[in-house]
Amino acid sequence: MDDRAEVTGLLSQLDERPEAASRLMPLVYQELRALAASWFAAQPTGHTLQPTALVHEAYLRMAGGTQVGWSGRAHFFAVAAKAMRQILVNHAEARQAQKRGGNRDRVTLSEVVGDATDKTGESDREVNASALHDALERLEGLDERQARIVELRYFGGLTVTEAAHVLNVSTSTVEKDWRMAKLWLVRELGI
Repeated sequence: MDDRAEVTGLLSQLDERPEAASRLMPLVYQELRALAASWFAAQPTGHTLQPTALVHEAYLRMAGGTQVGWSGRAHFFAVAAKAMRQILVNHAEARQAQKRGGNRDRVTLSEVVGDATDKTGESDREVNASALHDALERLEGLDERQARIVELRYFGGLTVTEAAHVLNVSTSTVEKDWRMAKLWLVRELGI
């Protein structure tokens, strides 16, 4: 059985067989860690939150609390994306509160919008993580699906196909909404 199928199988067993969680973590850990590391690669050195800590915190948030009826691997990573995004935003806000106007968590625009930026080098501009979060919340008010796609693709690392599965829409819908969301973010973030 390949890892993707095994992850889906273990997720379906979590409610009835608690020991499935101990088998699940090694299968998803490296992918979650790679997602976190890719986000931190764009951060300035000396960031006080590390990829491993982000993964552990997200996993603890997901494992604790209420039972979730997991519908598969893509659903798991979609929830992980939301958890990691919230942890990153909470961390950025806490740092800003401690150091008013100080070192803010930043992400490069190319990490978020990719090919939607122009060819003048503007794609390497840094964007405040809190500003990105605020922009995504505004986008959610306008088009919830587009905001969710940005979250799934950027924070969750899901493919277009996986995002389409999570959202129960076609891949062409995800591709169209992804392009529109990136363009909207460029404009909204003033770049």
